[in-house]
Amino acid sequence: MRTVRSVRAVAAALAALALAAGCSGSGGKKSEDAASGASGKAANTPRMTIGMVSHSGEGDTFWDIVQTGAEQAAEKDNVKFLYANDKEGSRQAELVRSMTDQKVDGLIVTLAKPQALKSAVRAAVKAGIPVITINSGGEYSRQYGALTHIGQDESVAGEAVGAELDKRGREKALCVIHEQGNVSLEDRCAGVQKAFDGTVENLNVDGTNAPSSQSSIEAKLQSDKDIDAIVTLGAPIAAISAKAREQAGSAAQLATFDLNAAVVKSLKAKDITFAVDQQPYLQGYEAVDLLWLNRTNANVLGGGRPVLTGPAIVTGKDVPALEKYTARGTR
Repeated sequence: MRTVRSVRAVAAALAALALAAGCSGSGGKKSEDAASGASGKAANTPRMTIGMVSHSGEGDTFWDIVQTGAEQAAEKDNVKFLYANDKEGSRQAELVRSMTDQKVDGLIVTLAKPQALKSAVRAAVKAGIPVITINSGGEYSRQYGALTHIGQDESVAGEAVGAELDKRGREKALCVIHEQGNVSLEDRCAGVQKAFDGTVENLNVDGTNAPSSQSSIEAKLQSDKDIDAIVTLGAPIAAISAKAREQAGSAAQLATFDLNAAVVKSLKAKDITFAVDQQPYLQGYEAVDLLWLNRTNANVLGGGRPVLTGPAIVTGKDVPALEKYTARGTR
């Protein structure tokens, strides 16, 4: 698996986390038992409640993986985990306020539409609730008062895609934005455009409406035969784009952000040329675990900088190492 420059920070961040949790050297097993309890039991620390509020729309498998990571960390850390989501920024902000009113012990929030979330996140911090942001809007995390941000640098990830398209000799790319107004998705397409020697055209679709999205992509491919690459920004929209490409009779190569079992299967079949992995399981797991460490050991990871979980370019050659993990819903 080939990683781009920012992903090296993941190793350092995870090493710091292991050190903070006391899991190093020959004492690792003993320290792990002390933190998590013997025989897989929950940590012997006071019960706490952590809430996560994301911008996910319905049917996005990416967020299933994030939740799996969060739930497994919560089980280990003796945490009650609450989850809520809404793709509309104003309604997501209301969910954050609701969690704040419940006096949760920690909050995990995505900032896909940062201006809509600003006052709600700041109110949670003012109420004494530690906040960690994940996945999107990392550049706003610190100014809103969050402890840290966990995710990938979306601009760098987009640049990695642009560079990969150049290596593959592509000349015109269609970048499909499945949620209009999501700053992270816009940053990805902008990154592609910055690094790609060819031209990039953005297409906004409603990712929660598969038939409408497929029709829009199909129509674009039929009207512009020069498009020789399709870049999708999420695994579900990649499957929709593959159908649109087939119906349009296009020979454009398809690349996508994010993994799931279907994407790995498509990589194996060479229907998708490459994918960008930002490790959603890790985003959910580390966010819960870091809030637990902050409460039980006053740890803060990142030093004011984001904790990076990607990007990494994944191709068909990586499939054998990943299939069993995507099948169980953790990659």
